[in-house]
Amino acid sequence: MNDERRTIRVTINGQVFERAVAPNLLLSDFIRHEAELTGTHVGCEHGVCGACTILYESQPARSCLMLAVQADGARLETIESLAKGDALHPLQTAFWEKHGLQCGYCTPGILMTMKAFLAETPNPSEAEIRVALSGNLCRCTGYQQIVEAVRHAAALLSAARVAP
Repeated sequence: MNDERRTIRVTINGQVFERAVAPNLLLSDFIRHEAELTGTHVGCEHGVCGACTILYESQPARSCLMLAVQADGARLETIESLAKGDALHPLQTAFWEKHGLQCGYCTPGILMTMKAFLAETPNPSEAEIRVALSGNLCRCTGYQQIVEAVRHAAALLSAARVAP
């Protein structure tokens, strides 16, 4: 087996990370252990649960299904990119206000998925939200409060776009 390390350069949340990595290192492990951004959670490690969802070039991607070397040169966003200091992103505010989380393990992946979804669908219907959420598993809730939080986030984002 070829265990020769490869140097990769990845931009995560605007910060460049350059590391020599094993060719079989998962992107989720790179994010958590090399970049020390532990908000990206690893659930099933099979791409089914969505807990490890990040934005890869602004599109949702399962970081447990990618190798770190595949992300060489890419621009990634993780859950840590949402809040700006003490100012929560409207998605985070909405999930807090509408009780859209319980244990919170799935929440980072859901928030990153919904960030991309709301950028493409700023005024979604409940059915559209449910379809967009279908790749993210939550074992604590019945999804109703998550759907309500996403609808509220859409309203908050819309209000922010028209605010002076």
